[in-house]
Amino acid sequence: MSDPDGQLSLPGVARAEARKARPPKAKPPLQPAEVDPVAQVLVDLPLAHLDRPFDYAVPQTMSADAVPGARVKVRFGGQDVDGFVVARTATSEHPGRLQPLRRTVSPEPVLHPEIARLVAAVAHRYAGTRSDVLRLAVPPRHATTEKQHADAAPEPGPAPAPRSEAWPEAWAAYDGGSTALDLLGKGEPVRAVVSVAPADDGAELLAEAVVATAAAGRGALVCLPDRRDVARLDAALVRRLGADRHVVLTADAGPAKRYRAFLQLSRGERRIAIGTRAAAFAPVAQLGLVAIWDDGDDLHAEPRAPYPHVREVLLLRAQQSGCAALLAAHGRSVEAQYLVATGWAQELTVPREELRRRVLVNVTGDTAADLARDPFARSARLPREAFELVREAAASGPVLVQTPRSGYATRLACDRCRLPAHCARCHGPLRITAAAAPPACAWCGEVDAAWTCASCGGRGLRAPVLGDLRTAEEIGRALPLLTVRTSSGDRVLDTVPDRPAVVVATPGGEPVAARGYAAVLLMDTWLLLARSDLRADEEAVRRWANAAALVRPGGRVLVVGDPGLPPVQALVRWDPAGFATREMAERRSAHLPPASRVATLTVAEELADEVLAALVLPPGTEVLGPVAVEDARAEPQLRYVLRTPRRSGAALSEALRVLQAQRSTRKQAHVRVQVDPLELG
Repeated sequence: MSDPDGQLSLPGVARAEARKARPPKAKPPLQPAEVDPVAQVLVDLPLAHLDRPFDYAVPQTMSADAVPGARVKVRFGGQDVDGFVVARTATSEHPGRLQPLRRTVSPEPVLHPEIARLVAAVAHRYAGTRSDVLRLAVPPRHATTEKQHADAAPEPGPAPAPRSEAWPEAWAAYDGGSTALDLLGKGEPVRAVVSVAPADDGAELLAEAVVATAAAGRGALVCLPDRRDVARLDAALVRRLGADRHVVLTADAGPAKRYRAFLQLSRGERRIAIGTRAAAFAPVAQLGLVAIWDDGDDLHAEPRAPYPHVREVLLLRAQQSGCAALLAAHGRSVEAQYLVATGWAQELTVPREELRRRVLVNVTGDTAADLARDPFARSARLPREAFELVREAAASGPVLVQTPRSGYATRLACDRCRLPAHCARCHGPLRITAAAAPPACAWCGEVDAAWTCASCGGRGLRAPVLGDLRTAEEIGRALPLLTVRTSSGDRVLDTVPDRPAVVVATPGGEPVAARGYAAVLLMDTWLLLARSDLRADEEAVRRWANAAALVRPGGRVLVVGDPGLPPVQALVRWDPAGFATREMAERRSAHLPPASRVATLTVAEELADEVLAALVLPPGTEVLGPVAVEDARAEPQLRYVLRTPRRSGAALSEALRVLQAQRSTRKQAHVRVQVDPLELG
């Protein structure tokens, strides 16, 4: 009852006070599930000391939905957090009362037991947490897609794929290739490293391996570096199996499409998956084959913690599930060669005489004969032999020119004293971005049209490092009747037609020609070899081989560089395996991967002594460093390199994991750990 002014009357106030004084009604206890009332939940918290399942009570109302693999919400540390049910049990080792599950986000089991084991193995291998790996393994939930998928009638699993009649033709050229494919067709765990020969399409070979595996009623998973490689394999599988027989998992597919593909695999509606990095964790049922294309490509290395490499993830899957494993590439990574050398995998290669028939590799630019015939060959942008090759080969089809740098004139120097040209404002390097553009700083963008050399007073500029645009411009001037196209950066071409043209591309941006290139020209080879990191030579051979392999059978490859360099000789002989063996021997003598296990530890300078004192390393481990890490965005950092024999690799990872757990427990600053990083400087 209220008075005219809207105020409570005295009886109303008394009733309100009485209600406040009453004790709150106790909520009835939740009825526990009748069967397996305990859920082991992996909580989504990136803290190393919490990287384990926790027990929660399963209310009867959630029993049907809180199945192993389902997403749930739980109470942890006074707040609701996400988690995955990894198991249901009858009892718990926890002596006290268990907190109940807050709710079931979705009854869809998205974390399968096999993937949960793989996530744990990857986290241990890279000294990380399962929470970080789960973000890579299970895509974010898309509720609308999941509801549509749940409402639809489950599709039956695909019948075994028909065996292709053409498959022996591609694989028969490789020693042991037909036998390996036969074994895949019988469901045998073949493990092979395939050196894909020039003029062979790796996508076609992998597609045949997938078809053979599917013919045995087994699932297959193939990981590739980028969307262009995925698109080629996708097209090859559609030609052999038809549409809707496999799924594609890529980051640029969008959340709905990617989650739909994931659900098709999770429910067993599809058993063939191809994609980029995250596809390595795809829940393929009855897995019979894992394969990777070009495992040396740095795109296979995850840039987020704990920085796993796709090759290692797939090898862990093959080891855990006992399935077949293929590593295919035109080049040969040192890690792949290590698998061959240790007997873990067999080698599949084309005989030497067949290689000679397919490709001829020559070198020009720095030999005595070249300099005697053309004194300017060492400094010319397009030496005479290269010019003649482009002109003659272009009459019968497209010619590929690979240059390591994109842009126009990416670095400038004084044309008198040859010292690098720097910006007067910030001392950054000067460059020219287009034919009519003035010199400008690559750091601050300051235009310096009136530049003067601080050393000799010269005003002229030269370009010791030219990009693809300037290279294309010079070729266009020399051969005005030919079409010249570029493929680099955000202007990458997927394919080019089979007609006379010159295609100037940067490494990784080479388009595929319809019938192969009439010739391939590799420019500025010294630039790739000048990189100051452990894998510079290996990476150079890989990139050259990928470009040279696009030549048509009987085509020519010309390398502009020093013929005495071992990487150049490896390409001339087309012997990436021999070069990888040489690199492996050098790394073994230097105690570097893959013969040893290496980890880097990056820590704030003032915490370095404290961290090293707390780190308990396995016997035989060396601590190298420290080296100052240059990062203007952060406080001064030091980097240490930890090196241990390969047999102690698991112990090193465990020691680093324990260190992270101790610091996490004490709420101390995080330490960045990378196990077997691609680059050591």
